[in-house]
Amino acid sequence: MHVEQIAVFLENKSGRLAEITATLAYHDINIRALSVADTADFGILRLIVDDVEKAKKVLKENGFTVGITKVVAVEVADRSGGLASVLQTIEQERLNVEYMYAFVNKSGENAVLVFRFDDVDRAITALRRDGFTILSGDQVCAL
Repeated sequence: MHVEQIAVFLENKSGRLAEITATLAYHDINIRALSVADTADFGILRLIVDDVEKAKKVLKENGFTVGITKVVAVEVADRSGGLASVLQTIEQERLNVEYMYAFVNKSGENAVLVFRFDDVDRAITALRRDGFTILSGDQVCAL
């Protein structure tokens, strides 16, 4: 079970991020999680939204370069060592974490770790085997 994430490539200039978020808001698309990475010339905005297909369509119609990526959302207890325990499983499987980001709904409850692995299916199998909760896109959006 993976989550579809939208990746938007954008020029590294003032106002582009605001333009993307305004476009999504105008079309009633809710952003549930995001990450921004940048270089000197461009950035990559990674989004988990409540309607992937609609978001992809409206962003493309507004001139943005958009891709869809499979990521894994892992729910862990919001306490010291939550991330370390997930990474221990990943290390034992000799998998590579290409990138990750996280969010917490309420401090002291659960955190959601969003990963892009070099082998998504193998990562899911290993994490489930070790007792981790893998969330679907609908479950992430319901948080």
